[in-house]
Amino acid sequence: MKKIKTIRLLYFLLFINFFFGCVPPSSNPLTKTGFFFDTVITVTLYDSNDESLLEDCFSLAEKYESMFSATLPDSDISKINRAKGKPVEVREETITLLKKGLEYCKLSNGGFDITIGKLSSLWDFSDRQNASVPEPEAIAQAVSSIDYKKILIDGNNVQLKNPDAAIDLGGIAKGYIADQMKAFLNKNGVSSGTINLGGNVLCIGPKPDGSNYRIGIQKPFAAQGEAGAIVEVQSETVVSSGIYERYFKLDDAIYHHILNPATGAPYENDLLGVTIICKNSVDGDGLSTVCFSLGLEGGMELIENTNGAEAIFITKDNQFHCSSGIGDTVMFEEIQNAGNP
Repeated sequence: MKKIKTIRLLYFLLFINFFFGCVPPSSNPLTKTGFFFDTVITVTLYDSNDESLLEDCFSLAEKYESMFSATLPDSDISKINRAKGKPVEVREETITLLKKGLEYCKLSNGGFDITIGKLSSLWDFSDRQNASVPEPEAIAQAVSSIDYKKILIDGNNVQLKNPDAAIDLGGIAKGYIADQMKAFLNKNGVSSGTINLGGNVLCIGPKPDGSNYRIGIQKPFAAQGEAGAIVEVQSETVVSSGIYERYFKLDDAIYHHILNPATGAPYENDLLGVTIICKNSVDGDGLSTVCFSLGLEGGMELIENTNGAEAIFITKDNQFHCSSGIGDTVMFEEIQNAGNP
């Protein structure tokens, strides 16, 4: 069994202490919070008094956002998307992340596809009050541009063989950036801390006293900070994807941000969310989306055949289904009457 020690159900009054973080092992940890990648991010150090390390982490966040964003006009990804099928030279980090994204495209047989940019730009989940479903013709046109197999990488040059396609690395970039922050902090002597990039929680070592971090799993559709269970980890990442993260409701139907590249609409299956526990946050990012796309049965089969990764699936009947390295299925009893969208 891996470093995951246990999953426990807790009463809700305790959840806020755990969700998206951990119980501080000392009274004066260093912490910094900011806003990148359309989400709040927080870095906390427990064994360092060097505030410049936090500043450097946020400089890394800014650096990588300037490379990977599909909306910043001067990013590597935006330059590729605007090139109309011509090769574009990009930085080495962009090549690394593109190749990692393509690994998960292949693993999912296109259920996860980083050329989803035209489609994802049609859907706006930021304004629930005025949200609308894109026109069918626009969705069909966007879907026709999606095909990860038409990304050509030659050295540091990237070419979209379909000039109408657009890359969106939003499903995997945060995990990569968290891993780079952790590598930087390790190099500079930090051995205890957490990196939280809006749903991607990456733990650095154990707590200073050697104990585990306790990371909460969000209760679907409840107020942020209300969790249904916790996992205890050391030096691992906990990454969650769910339909309750970004969504809107229209005519009693829920439209969420995990889009099916084949249909252009949100995935429809029996899942509310998937949480991955593994070593690298970039893999947690990729696996959480791929497993969601595969559904409970297919996603569980993938995890059981993936070394170094465990998963927790939350189904619409409010049950936790845990991979074999974690334990048996856990009833999610406390959410029976809570958290309606």
